[in-house]
Amino acid sequence: MNEQITYMAGQVTAGKMTRREFMGKAAALGVSAAVASTMFADAARAAGPKKGGDLKLGLQGGESTNSLDPATYASSVPYMNGRHFGDGLVEVAADGTIEPRLAESVEGSADAKVWTFKLRQGVEFHNGKTMTSEDVLKTMQRHSNEESKSGALGIMKGIESMKADGDNFQVTLSEPNADLPYLMADYHLIIQPDGGMENPGAGIGTGPYKLEVDEPGVRHMFTKFANYWNDDGHFDSVENIVINDATARTAALQSGQVHLINRVEPKVADLLGRAPNLTVHSTPGRGHYVFVMHVDTAPFDNNDLRMALKYAINREEMVDKILRGYGSIGNDMPINAAYPLFDETIPQREFDIEKAAEHYKKSGHDGSPIILRTSDVAFPGAVDAAALFQQTAAQAGITLDIKREPGDGYWNEVWNVQPFCASYWSGRPVQDQMYATTYLSSSDWNDTRFKVQAFDDLLFAARAELDPAKRKDLYSQMGMMIRDDGGLICPMFNDSVEGMSNLLDGWESNPGLELMNGQVSRQMWFV
Repeated sequence: MNEQITYMAGQVTAGKMTRREFMGKAAALGVSAAVASTMFADAARAAGPKKGGDLKLGLQGGESTNSLDPATYASSVPYMNGRHFGDGLVEVAADGTIEPRLAESVEGSADAKVWTFKLRQGVEFHNGKTMTSEDVLKTMQRHSNEESKSGALGIMKGIESMKADGDNFQVTLSEPNADLPYLMADYHLIIQPDGGMENPGAGIGTGPYKLEVDEPGVRHMFTKFANYWNDDGHFDSVENIVINDATARTAALQSGQVHLINRVEPKVADLLGRAPNLTVHSTPGRGHYVFVMHVDTAPFDNNDLRMALKYAINREEMVDKILRGYGSIGNDMPINAAYPLFDETIPQREFDIEKAAEHYKKSGHDGSPIILRTSDVAFPGAVDAAALFQQTAAQAGITLDIKREPGDGYWNEVWNVQPFCASYWSGRPVQDQMYATTYLSSSDWNDTRFKVQAFDDLLFAARAELDPAKRKDLYSQMGMMIRDDGGLICPMFNDSVEGMSNLLDGWESNPGLELMNGQVSRQMWFV
């Protein structure tokens, strides 16, 4: 029997036997379905990437208000749409290095102020237009424009000038910044024809798949682009199906309606991973689940009240009951040990009811209920997390009124609009990008309204500082400012937990963002 199985595996590797044929013959030889499935996957993996098939993703994080305009991406489904149809100049690989995409190479001047991106030639947009340096320049100009409301606006602030120079795109910074290539890997910065100036929501890019169906809040369908410049992107089509309900999303994976899902709830992850023909992947990284307060809006404009709420949350309980071990404790700042130049000496804030009550009394708050808005789409377990927060805050005499909001519209009507709500951040490759995106005074995504000139000055000073030890100290000061004076309550850093059919291969854990930093449709294939 061993010889027959070895022969069959060789047939699979050579592409001469299908999965159905292999499973049938293995069953006839008395091999169990589970063992045969594993053997087939091993043989198929040895054969390398295969072309073809229709990939279906079941995703949380889609709304009827979603746009294909990359500047607006704030949740999972728009983000994945952009990964299918678009490319940036560079991206961050799984090992943390910069990987070329539309730029063949990146070169910085000795003082890290001038950066030149040598562009790949012969790249075609889905509308037939050939990409030029002018398209790159106009794209970056649009994301630098205050009116664009771009999620990348904060990271563009340090740019003094940009120019299209033949086959090159060049950036000159107002201050040196060795992290500039990482900033340009931001997922909003998808290169569009003419920069998307006329129709940014057209969904036209240079990516492996071109848009066919756009039904916000329902589904988005893409088919293989025949003139794609690269060899990745192995499927005939990719479909993002919006399934915001966690139970329905898990059931869709188990029944085979979809091949991949994001945001597996930690409470079901172990059970799901034991299901036949399914695998659960957990990737630690920089993502964090949070509660955000607008520091310019009463009653959160009082730092004693903010401190009372920070001391009144039990981080250990959150990690245990919400993450079920798929994550780690947060410290009211957006940075953890996954970041370069993290300062491990910053004291960990502890759950302390006495200090919470002391700060609450000092704040002079009138005792009226404080409204905390949450939703299932904020993060897996967000509603339960808010309930835990409500219970521990009550021990300090603080009354939280939990308002459960509908998922559809949450990222447009609640997050970055209401003064106190649950949210999440996927993190960014470097501290500069995380701080510039979310805490720089001029950032459109400053969701705590933390606008402090001293913080901005430290951020720009850190960019100009090329000595790692000195830069680490500057980042440490910034982290302490947010921790002690900001509107961020960060109880936990989450793993990215995703479910996958064993019909797929090519998985690679990437700590950048969820679903292999959005690269599942490019790097995976059907066995």
